[in-house]
Amino acid sequence: MSYKNILFIGAGNMAGAIIKGLIDNHYPASAIRATTRSTASAASASQQLGIAVSTDNHAAIPWADVVVLAVKPQMLQPLCKDLQPLLGQQLIVSVAAGISSDSINRWLGGNRAIVRSMPNTPSQVGVGASGLFANAQVSGPERELAEQIAAATGLFIWLDDETQLHAVTAVSGSGPAYYFLFMETMIEAGVKLGLSHQSARALTVQTALGAATLASRVETPVDELKRRVMSPGGTTERAIQSFEQGGLREQVQLAMDACAARSKTLAQELMGDD
Repeated sequence: MSYKNILFIGAGNMAGAIIKGLIDNHYPASAIRATTRSTASAASASQQLGIAVSTDNHAAIPWADVVVLAVKPQMLQPLCKDLQPLLGQQLIVSVAAGISSDSINRWLGGNRAIVRSMPNTPSQVGVGASGLFANAQVSGPERELAEQIAAATGLFIWLDDETQLHAVTAVSGSGPAYYFLFMETMIEAGVKLGLSHQSARALTVQTALGAATLASRVETPVDELKRRVMSPGGTTERAIQSFEQGGLREQVQLAMDACAARSKTLAQELMGDD
């Protein structure tokens, strides 16, 4: 089997998660390289990831079939303009939040095959969730290659409308923090009810894992899974009633609306000039 050469521009947490996922899924390390901004970070990333890492984009680009843009959004415009004269017909995959494919295409000189990916932090342990969007220049085989990269860190879905990436940000991109907040609150409440912090944390984390695992393995709607935990007049019903009376649903909707709105605002702020 032949493997395409994948170059990561940037070797931070998200790039590292994808690289580790690819190698764990038997993608050859020899077909993956990365570049960073300093020799110290290059040496550290190479040791941690087990791949070749350098500081020279100009030397690395000709080797690559796929270029993954894994830098901070604020760095993307100058990076693209620097890469533009070096690129051939490589597939471009961007994991930078908020920057549209049209902006990336413009900064790279136009007529580029670009896939945008919105992953999340659980990608670091192979259970991430990513939304993918491909522009019109992306071919069928290139979509399959983008899928292979995204699948290395977990679940992925394709989007027909790029603006839906704002919703993906609100649901899965930022979503882990919502669960961490809920878990943090449960741990604090467990301690106040008399458990040690260690016990409250262990029970909370395992319960979250169990609920998510159950929901992922059955076709039962989550509202029915919730109902099955509740006995009429029982303890769970009383807790759920308290959540409902406190406006939990409305608060979640407001929070996710705010998240999506901020995603749209950031996209406008980061578009930059031609």
